[in-house]
Amino acid sequence: MTHFITGRLVPSWWKLLGTESWTMICQPLQSHGSWDGKEPFGKPDASDINGPVAVLTRATIKLSRLKNFWANVDTVANIMTSAPGYINSFGVGEAPVYRQATFSVWESLEHVKAFAYKSPEHAEVIKKTRSEGWYSEELFARFKPIASFGTIYGKDPLNGLLNK
Repeated sequence: MTHFITGRLVPSWWKLLGTESWTMICQPLQSHGSWDGKEPFGKPDASDINGPVAVLTRATIKLSRLKNFWANVDTVANIMTSAPGYINSFGVGEAPVYRQATFSVWESLEHVKAFAYKSPEHAEVIKKTRSEGWYSEELFARFKPIASFGTIYGKDPLNGLLNK
């Protein structure tokens, strides 16, 4: 049954709906934290990171902190999409209200760091997550995109960036 669902049903459903599909193959570069108590990417520690970078941030938000978390989401999401080096991002709601993840793709690690730590709005949210204890669990991982197939809005978001 699992093979039927993941192997045929989902791709057939997307084709039926006429949506685009984009697949990116990645290699874990760095990871810390956990997802359901596990370290899904082990403990990679690549020091030389060149070219595009994908970032996964995932957290379980404490129920008592949901209001604070959601009050800050739109501001950060809006500034991220206009940040230098931003390519694309996807929000994923594993359990839509309290288990959230963002997968973002950037031109370089320098662009990731500039957004994460130098934009005042995002830096302030990072401070709040710590001082107010928003998360009961969190995971941060960086990946090296090694292949890209398909399109979003008619284009491969990594077109030309993987060969740099």
